[in-house]
Amino acid sequence: MDPLRPALTWTLCAAAMVHLVGCQRCQPAAAVGQRISGELVIFHAGSLAVPLREAAREFGGRYPNVVVRMEAAGSRDSARKICDLGRPCDVMASADYRVIEELLMPAHADFNIRFAANEMAIAFTSRSRLAQEITSDNWYDLLLRPEVRFGRADPNRDPCGYRTEMLFQLAERHYGRPGLAAKLLAKDQRFIRPKETDLLALLESGEIDYLFIYRSVIHQHRLSMVALPDEVNLKSPALDELYRTASAQVTGGAPGELVSRRGEAIVYSLTVCRNAPNPPAALAFVALLLGPEGRLIISRNGQQPLDPPIADGWQRLPEALKPLCRPVEKP
Repeated sequence: MDPLRPALTWTLCAAAMVHLVGCQRCQPAAAVGQRISGELVIFHAGSLAVPLREAAREFGGRYPNVVVRMEAAGSRDSARKICDLGRPCDVMASADYRVIEELLMPAHADFNIRFAANEMAIAFTSRSRLAQEITSDNWYDLLLRPEVRFGRADPNRDPCGYRTEMLFQLAERHYGRPGLAAKLLAKDQRFIRPKETDLLALLESGEIDYLFIYRSVIHQHRLSMVALPDEVNLKSPALDELYRTASAQVTGGAPGELVSRRGEAIVYSLTVCRNAPNPPAALAFVALLLGPEGRLIISRNGQQPLDPPIADGWQRLPEALKPLCRPVEKP
């Protein structure tokens, strides 16, 4: 392949998007929408399924000639479909911005836009054992009782999995309970799944009683919740120094490699893949998600949109997206 071709493609697509945005001021929206067509492939974190479906419906109204194909998986699994399996993808949306940074940049992505925050919590239902007793002050004791079962995501496949391990470590320190993290990790290993949303059916059927998951998913599925202190829930950027005292080992990019992930406030990100089959549609979708309508959708579904979103790889960010973001502030 001509080494200049990807750069030329991005330049042409960015110019086309700028032109389309300009055209929206002087032409009916339907006329602009007709210019973008084909299939749009989106790989995304399971916890983004609900808001992205809503965004896809909005997108379909604007661009009726585009067929949106969405595929949910753990964020690390989604990235490996691109970098290991070579599967074509237009937009990749991750529950942890580090996944795109570490697994896709620079070979498969030129930029990484942080667009939303979240927090960890514990989901349960009215049928969960000890549902009337559990609180933010006693949850760890109740979950360790023999009759109680809880689920969590696989840390090697899904950020929610390694964030749960970090949560256990932070809880051990916050509540002053030495050995708590090891006890929680050792319990109920039968209920570890590739992504956190795979466990929702087990929770709702009563197979498990509790689930470590993002607060936004609890909101979307109208589940009961144990809210956790900010010192534990990985919510607050102001507590990043504390969060970094927690860590988890996950598989690296090479077979047999292990890398350490340190705790930090939860931030979601997205990118358009370098070899995206449909860059115009991908850029249009990202622009919608980062704009006012997309931020409203994200907020309505229980997450805090970053306003403005923060872009790493600013020099390679398409011009059409720069008005919607600000660059990462380098230390």
